[in-house]
Amino acid sequence: MTAVPTVRVFGGPTALIEYGGLRLLTDPTFDAPGDYPRGGGRFLTKTLPGTVDPADLGPIDAVLLSHDEHPDNLDHSGRKLLADVPLTLTTRGGAERLGGTAQGLAPWQSVESGEVTITAVPAQHGPDGCEPVTGEVIGFVLTGPGLPVVYVSGDNASLEVVERIAERFGPVDTAVLFAGGARTGIFDNALLTLDSARAAEAARILGARRVVPVHFDSWAHFTEGRERLLAAFAAAGLADVLELA
Repeated sequence: MTAVPTVRVFGGPTALIEYGGLRLLTDPTFDAPGDYPRGGGRFLTKTLPGTVDPADLGPIDAVLLSHDEHPDNLDHSGRKLLADVPLTLTTRGGAERLGGTAQGLAPWQSVESGEVTITAVPAQHGPDGCEPVTGEVIGFVLTGPGLPVVYVSGDNASLEVVERIAERFGPVDTAVLFAGGARTGIFDNALLTLDSARAAEAARILGARRVVPVHFDSWAHFTEGRERLLAAFAAAGLADVLELA
């Protein structure tokens, strides 16, 4: 098996994964702090800027975009970056809205890039039945001959979804888990992404050798940060698999 893939995290859900000769960017968000109106007097607040200038990223082979409808997964500067990327893989509806080089994938549908297979996998952005409100979301699994398995969860709150992915692809070498315990006023503040305890349980279900958490800082509606992640993985006896910059 080849070397462990490189994962560099830039704040929020944004990370650069170097895998099988490809440079893959997750949910690009680089804006300065500020408010994003969401209608009905609601808004999401970005509290910290990204830690890299998009111009300094170098060439990107593809963006893995879990969904396009929420600014904490695709902000203004992230949208601008998509115009310079040869391929954006996202939901079917997202591809229709974005146009350009965006390609929509249904869950379990795959595309090939070189020796790498990128498979879209399910994600549930809230409690059961949330989709009419939160919209369609996908995660991704990266595989290839002699390559380790990498799972990118996208905005997923369901451990049942994780179990389905583990059945097909486990054990996973590297899991990039969207954590943070995101909550807003909808669904009585139910989880919209994994909280720290569920992220640790997801790591156990996946048999993950390494977990790189993202989506736990930079936005006010992310309710659990670095310290909660450290505590949850320690309590689960999984401190040694957690990789925090």
